This record gives sequence, structure tokens and C-alpha cells, in this order.
Amino acid sequence: MTRTPLLTFTPNGIYCPSGDFYIDPWRPVRRALITHGHADHARAGHEHYLCTDLAAPVMRHRLGPIDVETVAYGQVLTIGDAQVSFHPAGHVPGSAQIRVQVGGEIWVASGDYKIENDGLSTPFEPVECHHFITESTFGLPMFHWQPQSVIAAQINAWWASCAANDQTAFLGAYALGKAQRLLSMLNPDIGPILTHTAIENTNVILRGQGTTLPDTILADGSIDHKVYKGALVLAPPSALGSAWARKFGAQQTAFASGWMQMRGVRRRRAGDRGFVISDHADWNGLLSAIKDTGAENIYVTHGYTDIFARHLNDIGLNAQVVPTQFEGETLDTSEDA
Repeated sequence: MTRTPLLTFTPNGIYCPSGDFYIDPWRPVRRALITHGHADHARAGHEHYLCTDLAAPVMRHRLGPIDVETVAYGQVLTIGDAQVSFHPAGHVPGSAQIRVQVGGEIWVASGDYKIENDGLSTPFEPVECHHFITESTFGLPMFHWQPQSVIAAQINAWWASCAANDQTAFLGAYALGKAQRLLSMLNPDIGPILTHTAIENTNVILRGQGTTLPDTILADGSIDHKVYKGALVLAPPSALGSAWARKFGAQQTAFASGWMQMRGVRRRRAGDRGFVISDHADWNGLLSAIKDTGAENIYVTHGYTDIFARHLNDIGLNAQVVPTQFEGETLDTSEDA
């Protein structure tokens, strides 16, 4: 008789029969364990949520008055016949991998993750397991990230050049994670830092949790644009080039994303600059994380799934592609990555 896997892939999401719960489900369920607060992983409509204590405030802000239970990293809960714990994913503040154990069998669902310590999120920690569910957003060998310090120097040099020419520097960033990471990389001596409302709302929440960020100025409708010549404005990508942005006069625009590694994407976005930085693991980071789990069975979700799974099989692992509704990093939403 074939035994039911500890985690199964269903039309509602990743399901654990032993605990009767789902991980990052995309349809409403009774009990949802959530890896992090981005919209493709933390959706509205679930009856009960479980997430890290660091992720809960942003989830409440985005989803409203939800029934949410919180857990600290490494704390073990028993849910039905399953033992469950959350471990740092390094993706954004509060993000987690979810470890599920029944008897001697261990699965880990990674959610989204990155290997580099950004100084803001709790750094990624590999979790040993038999089965590992991994993203593959940037699962191609061409994706290779430079150290954060190198990208910080590039961004600050670009901003300083804009300021010297009396231009406003507009930098496209996502409201949770990427924006705060970029803020921590900016040199406030160059000029004032302004933030779009969507980003500043998240800043307020994270500051309330003790996250240290540079001082920012809310760039809402009441701001006097002429006062802030040479400023840098952090805004969702969708706001760049909008009527709101054009009110700032002479300006340059830049996008900060792993997709900036691809020349075609840079051309299509029509920005003045592209900075290659992502809150997802690059090719080497994915391979390193998988190796450190010790898992032989790998389930590849969103991204370059077919290519990445084929490579994993070629190097001796048992990998298969599983369909999900996760999106990874995009350039067309204010919420993700």
C-alpha cells in the first residue's frame, strides 16, 4: 500500500494531512501556516493563520483583522500528529521556512529565501530534512548577485550624480523587504530620502518592531516638491513615471531587481538605470541552500522550474516540478519581492 506523503500538493495549496493544515494556501482554508507577508504567500480569507511573531504586524496591516497565532523562530508546536517549527528564510523581515516532522520523516517548505545576510532580515539558516520544497525564481546560471556593499555603492553614486544635476532620483522598490533593505543601504548625507505612502506605511510597522531605518519623509499629496531638489524617492515600480512622480520635475528613474540582470528587461522598463539586487537566492544560492539541507527529494516551485529541476536531477538528486500560484519577484506589483 502506498503511504500518503507528509505534505501533498492540492488545488488549495500545500497540505499536511497529519496536522490538517496548509502552507501558504492560495484558496481559503481553515488553518494556514504562512511563510511571510507578501501577497502571493499571505492571502485573505483563511479562518486561522499561524506565522512568526515578526511577520504578524505586516500581515495584520495588509489583511485586516485576521485570527492569527504567532510563533518564535525555532519554537516547536504540535499540530495534530505533526511537529511544526519556523526557521529564518532571510527573504524579508519575519520570513520563515516551515519544518514539518511526523515520526522520523522531515519536510521543509522554504517559501521565498535568500542566502546573503542583508543586515535587516534574520539571516537564512539551512534546515536538515529529507524533502525540501524550494522556489526557483532565479533558477538559471546567468543569475549571480554581487555583494550588497557593491550595489549600495552603485546606487549612492547614481543618486549623488542626480543630486549634482538638480534631479530627483526615483528608485523603484517593493513595499515590504526590498524598500527597507535599500533604505539601509542609502547614504543620507547625499540628501533627503522620501518615501511613497505604501512604503512608508510598512516602514512605520517595522520601526515599531525595533527595526532601525534612516529618517524618511512621506511623499504624499501635501509635499512641496520644490523643497526637495536632489532627493531620492523610494516608490513602488508601478508609481514610477506616474502623474504623482512627474510633479517632482527633472528626474531619473531606476529599478532595483534581480531581473535587471537581463538586458531585455532593462530596455523594456525604460528606466535610466537598473540595479541588480534581489530578495531571492541566485543560482549558486539555491544550490548551496539545497545542498545544506541534505535532502534527496526536491520539489521545485515558481520560477525556472523545468530547467532547475533538470539540473538537480543531473547532479544526482530526485527533483520534480510542482505547480503553485506563487509568483516570486516581479516588476509589476507594489507588494511582492
